[in-house]
Amino acid sequence: MQTILGANGVIATELARALTRYTDDIRLVSRHPRKVNDTDQTKAADLTDPEQTLAAVEGAEVVYLTVGLPYKAAVWEERWPIVMRNTIQACAKHDARLVFFDNVYMYGKVDGWMNEQTPIKPVSKKGRVRAKILQMLCDEVEHAKLSALVARSADFYGKTPLSVVSALVFDRHAQGKRAQILIDAERKHSYTFIPDAGEATALLGNTPDAFNQVWHLPTDSNVLTGSEFVEESARAFGAPAGYTVLNKWLLSIVGVFNSVVREGLEMSYQNEYDYLFSSDKFDTRFQFTTTSYQQGIKETARAYLR
Repeated sequence: MQTILGANGVIATELARALTRYTDDIRLVSRHPRKVNDTDQTKAADLTDPEQTLAAVEGAEVVYLTVGLPYKAAVWEERWPIVMRNTIQACAKHDARLVFFDNVYMYGKVDGWMNEQTPIKPVSKKGRVRAKILQMLCDEVEHAKLSALVARSADFYGKTPLSVVSALVFDRHAQGKRAQILIDAERKHSYTFIPDAGEATALLGNTPDAFNQVWHLPTDSNVLTGSEFVEESARAFGAPAGYTVLNKWLLSIVGVFNSVVREGLEMSYQNEYDYLFSSDKFDTRFQFTTTSYQQGIKETARAYLR
């Protein structure tokens, strides 16, 4: 059995679809899980409860931790260590291999390309939380108490409400509006295509020698600037060209009234500088066709416009 903790999210959904290439014995776990595939099993569980987490993991050979918590630093500081501790203990008890779907917040500001050897130097509250739970996982692997791998994604894109680029670009283009760009339109910014993230995470989870390593998930290396990304999207949607730049001063004003914007301000360095994500290690190891930005944006537009 392969179990996804944090079902219903966009990554979990793509992962569940991709896992059918390897097994038809899939369990989806969340507080209110819903089937993705007809053969899926579902189990309701609160992962902040250790006993419920133990029961959710029982019988699994591979466990995927794809939980998404509310985007608030205080919530992350309180709940993420609990979720990670419960998951680690459950996987260790049931001898299950763990795949942790991660992001890049713990790197902080990076000059040049981010790769698996990039030092952990968080500069935000959320980044420090991600660094803490990553260390919890690495400590267990180092002491041979757990077999695990980290599947790390850049900011992702596709049809999802949980992406900034969806709110500022795709949603607006789908409504025939001009796009918006955060802070600097000429900075390059890597994005991982959601279906690629799901497929690659399933591949890693079913590759025994991929464990006890960190992997950057496949991401197009031909990185676009914000203005280039918007241009591709406008063309795919048949939407108005051009865009509005939301500068940091404006965001700080909006943040006074909007908690989502306020919580995102500490991550603004990701848009003030180039954000370059390398998946060379994965690309070298696996025969995988990474979706180009041009193709991914076209597929996203089709999903919106159907």
